[in-house]
Amino acid sequence: MTVRPRWRKSSYSEGGDGNTCVEIAALHTRIAVRDSKAPSQGTVTVPIGSFAALIQSLKRSTV
Repeated sequence: MTVRPRWRKSSYSEGGDGNTCVEIAALHTRIAVRDSKAPSQGTVTVPIGSFAALIQSLKRSTV
């Protein structure tokens, strides 16, 4: 049985039509990322640790 990912959109995507952001889904050992405007165009997956490092880096660069 295949489990469907639970996609989440950033709370920062409320501007405009609310469809201007990426969505993420937690998989077993990876994070999937897709364009919320074109979800059927595919996904990129990265290891959870790499995604966490990316988020921390982005948080530091916006302070």
